Amino acid sequence: MRVIRIDASSATILLTEAPAPKVRDRQTGEIAKDAVSNEVLMTIGVVYIEDGESSLIKVTVPESGVTDGLTLGAPVSLVGLVARPWESVFNGQQRHGIAYRATAVAPGAFPMAEAV
Repeated sequence: MRVIRIDASSATILLTEAPAPKVRDRQTGEIAKDAVSNEVLMTIGVVYIEDGESSLIKVTVPESGVTDGLTLGAPVSLVGLVARPWESVFNGQQRHGIAYRATAVAPGAFPMAEAV
């Protein structure tokens, strides 16, 4: 599947869920790791606000990309944010969605208001 780069420079992104290890298998509790680096993957929840619209999304970030100083409700910056469409068959049912991944998450700032 194609990876789509996301330009989030004009968006406001607020942290809604603190970083937590991504679970690969809910039955065994196995933690997800990057296929290439074998690094533990973390998930965060954010609200992504742009052009008057908002979406709650989960973003996967490698553990080394989680910066100290993150505060719930505060703006964050998602470095290298990409979206990857996916689809699979689970219990005979077709499922699909979009997976979001970033190389790092760091404390951010609210975008500057445009001059009128």
